Amino acid sequence: MSKRDYYEILGVNKDASADDIKKAYRKLAMKFHPDRNPDNPKAEEQFKEAKEAYEVLSDDQKRAAYDQYGHAAGGAGGGGFGGGGFGGAGGFDFGDIFGDIFGGAGRGRSHAQRGADLRYNMEITLEEAARGATKQVRIPTYEECETCHGSGAKPGTSPTTCQTCGGQGQVRMQQGFFSIQQTCPRCHGSGKTISSPCGTCNGSGREKHHKTLEIKIPAGIGDGMRLRHSGHGEAGMNGAPAGDLYVEIHIQHHSVFERDGDDLHCEMPISFTTAALGGEIEIPTLDGTARIKIPPETQSGKIFRLRGKGIKGMRTNTHGDLNCHVVLETPVKLTERQKELLREFEALSQKDNSPRAQSWMDKVKEFFG
Repeated sequence: MSKRDYYEILGVNKDASADDIKKAYRKLAMKFHPDRNPDNPKAEEQFKEAKEAYEVLSDDQKRAAYDQYGHAAGGAGGGGFGGGGFGGAGGFDFGDIFGDIFGGAGRGRSHAQRGADLRYNMEITLEEAARGATKQVRIPTYEECETCHGSGAKPGTSPTTCQTCGGQGQVRMQQGFFSIQQTCPRCHGSGKTISSPCGTCNGSGREKHHKTLEIKIPAGIGDGMRLRHSGHGEAGMNGAPAGDLYVEIHIQHHSVFERDGDDLHCEMPISFTTAALGGEIEIPTLDGTARIKIPPETQSGKIFRLRGKGIKGMRTNTHGDLNCHVVLETPVKLTERQKELLREFEALSQKDNSPRAQSWMDKVKEFFG
């Protein structure tokens, strides 16, 4: 039976790039993999067909010969390109195609392991968040061993090439039809073994230390934001770069202000007399104090806005506002004379003196019919 065209099998044009061919084959290999199709006897043949097409079209010399002579380029009878089998020398390298899926490494990949990232939770005040600050933190970390300079070997000795993986850090495991690359179980991916470990770091090449860093807090930073400090995490293995330090900001509760984005809110208690007759009160701000004029007949819950008295955002040139919420304070520990005056005031009060209360009573009456 005549063979199908390789380009037709992979579903690509004859001018397809190497990357397009690889993507097309990957899709077919996953679709017709025998382990995924135990009830489909044709799947294995379709898988082999796609594999054969990829092996030819992914090789520049084989592809050029195929483009010129077709299947006859592989030998007499038109079958010379096939027969590579699964795995083994010249076979299908599963790690090269699906390494990103199974976590394997392709040829030439560095086996040095990057250092771990660190996270530090930092508490700051609202004032520090608004104005910016410089803080010092002391963090535990791993740094390169001073005795062995990161090699992990006892001074005077050196690590040797791992005999299991030949220094590659990866071993090839045969699983069914596939050859899969895995981390070497002996050297754990380093490609080297240490017969005489360093007595200081026990062969790890790293020592645990504490270091002090200066952290600059930008003005306007918000709660939960993170600051990244590249290279200040743990030291990497086998000379790999260090990880990063992430400083997560937590703003402490403030006794006066509550933050909402770049705006600030605060409660402003005033007396019954000030609310009724009006007056002037002093309120705190992040920059000092300000005075607010209270108009007569001010009701509890009214908000006075002081523009530009909030927080300057990290990415803006404008400040937020300070919103002062009026809270009418009921007097306590009244004297008999004070009580007497209040009763006299109540007796003299008319409906017009309490419009909100009268309106509410009218709504209640309407509700009950």
